[in-house]
Amino acid sequence: MTKIKQALVSVSDKKNLVEFVHFLADELGVQVLSTGGTARTLTVAGIKVTEVANYTRSPELLDGRVKTLHPKVHAGILYRRDVPTHSGEMKTMGWEGIDMVVVNLYPFESVIQRHDTTFEEAIENIDIGGPCLMRAAAKNHVHVVVVSDPNDYDWVREELKANDGDLSVVSRRKLAQTAFARTSNYDATISRYLMERL
Repeated sequence: MTKIKQALVSVSDKKNLVEFVHFLADELGVQVLSTGGTARTLTVAGIKVTEVANYTRSPELLDGRVKTLHPKVHAGILYRRDVPTHSGEMKTMGWEGIDMVVVNLYPFESVIQRHDTTFEEAIENIDIGGPCLMRAAAKNHVHVVVVSDPNDYDWVREELKANDGDLSVVSRRKLAQTAFARTSNYDATISRYLMERL
C-alpha cells in the first residue's frame, strides 16, 4: 500500500469537502491538485492548491470539457508502485504518483429531473473526466485511495488518523467498490435517458 502524498480533488458535491481536505493538507501534509470551482473553494478556505492545468502544463480546453484527461494525471493514478518498470517510466517522465482521488460526478440525475431541462443541457451534464478518474483509481486501489461519496469522508479521516496516513486493503477495496457502483449507476441512468428519447 502507498502512503498518501498527493491527492487530486475535483467534485460537484462540495458537502464537507473543506474539512476533509484541510485534514489531508494540514495534518497529513498531502499535496492537493484540483480544478475549477473545487480549486476556488479550497483556495478561499485557505488550502494550498495546485491547479491541474499548472501541474500538467496543459490548459483546460473546450469550455472545461477537457481538464483532467491527461497522461500525467492518469499515469500518476494507474502506475503500480510494486512494478519496477512502471516506477522507471514515471521517473523517466519526471512524473509523480497521485495517491488519492477525491471525485464525485456532475449531477446528471438531478438535472434531468427538472421539467425545464433541455436535451442539450442534459448532455452537457454528462461527466467524462470524473468517471475516468474514479475508475482508474478504483482499478489501482491497492496503491490509490478513491473517495467518491462525501458520506465516506468521516470514516476515511478517522482511519487515516489511526494508521499514520494509510488505509487498510479492505477499506481501499470498499471505496473501490463504491466508485464502480457509482459509475455503473451513472452510466445506466444516462443510457435510460437516451433510450427514452429515441
